[in-house]
Amino acid sequence: MVCYGRPVHGITAEFVARLAERAEEAERLRRLPAPTVGEFRRTELFRLLLPARFGGIQAPFPELLQPIRRMAHGCPSSAWTLGFYALHNWMLSLFDPKAQEEVFAAGPVLAPAPLAPTGRAAPTEGGVRLSGRWAWATGAMDADWMIVGALIERPDRIDPALAVLPAEQAEVVDTWHTAGMRGTGSHDVVVTDVLVPEHRIVAVADIYGGTAPGARFHDAPTYRWPLVPALALTASMPVLGAAERVTDLFAERLGERVLAYSGVAQKDQPAAQIRLADARVRLRALRALIADTADGIERLVAGGERVGRPVRADARLAAAHTVHESRAIIADLLEASGASAQFLSSPLQRFKRDVDIASGHVVFDYDMGRELAGALAIGAKISPIAMV
Repeated sequence: MVCYGRPVHGITAEFVARLAERAEEAERLRRLPAPTVGEFRRTELFRLLLPARFGGIQAPFPELLQPIRRMAHGCPSSAWTLGFYALHNWMLSLFDPKAQEEVFAAGPVLAPAPLAPTGRAAPTEGGVRLSGRWAWATGAMDADWMIVGALIERPDRIDPALAVLPAEQAEVVDTWHTAGMRGTGSHDVVVTDVLVPEHRIVAVADIYGGTAPGARFHDAPTYRWPLVPALALTASMPVLGAAERVTDLFAERLGERVLAYSGVAQKDQPAAQIRLADARVRLRALRALIADTADGIERLVAGGERVGRPVRADARLAAAHTVHESRAIIADLLEASGASAQFLSSPLQRFKRDVDIASGHVVFDYDMGRELAGALAIGAKISPIAMV
């Protein structure tokens, strides 16, 4: 089975199956096929975290996670891209209300968000003049708007900030030639001396802390979530979903694979049965970890409490551990899948390639994630600009 259970926010088994059918095309195009983007725009997922005043569902944040995990059963690259499109509508909902009215004038949008502060901005009347180049702009080829990270160089200080601008004010540079996650189309974008009005800028400190303008404007727990846990948990879902699907495919192969030079059906081999059971129980543990982490933060924001740095660091670590463990599960199962699993046309190989690339995301740095969570657990000092 590619997917199971009832549809979740428009993500049906049929939709997931179509993602699987287009996975090879997405790799070849190095972006999502147009039918995938068109279908996504018609799903509830697209407007799941959009504020109700703009026609959105305004759902609790944890509801975003399961649909992304399910989409990854068809294509991790597609799940990654579509999941981030949904997340970025939430991010835009944290900006000044005037910016939201501009961006959401016609409903939810496709807005890539390369957040590293590789842009520079100089204050000017009414806003800033922005220039820079950003890598990892997932979904850039289909963008309506762009969210980018920048350092605003004021006379007495430097302010890390996020800025939003129309996609036509940015140039997409074709750089996405990778071994995996090819369908995400995560090209570079370049902005040259663009005026960004003040209302389309938000301080990184407020985004990190769950205190951005949108948190006050909408007065809903969804918009009080801090950025790093939201980003980390969302990004871990395509990887977890990929590990689930590889486990399913491995189980299916056991029923038909006969081991070379022995004539033994692999399903009758105890070692294969052990690997399958091990993968299944590890996946159960990861799903429980993600659910516990997301539910814990949701309780805090619903109760009006601020999510402190130790909790945020634990959430980042939970996501990093999920990715680390999911990647290990896939490697273990492919080790027992024979040489035929290594053909580029094999779904098993495609899942592995995608997960190998996705695991390189900065938020999944396992050493850093453990270091930050451990330090904050005992009250040790960490860098003031640490990604928590």
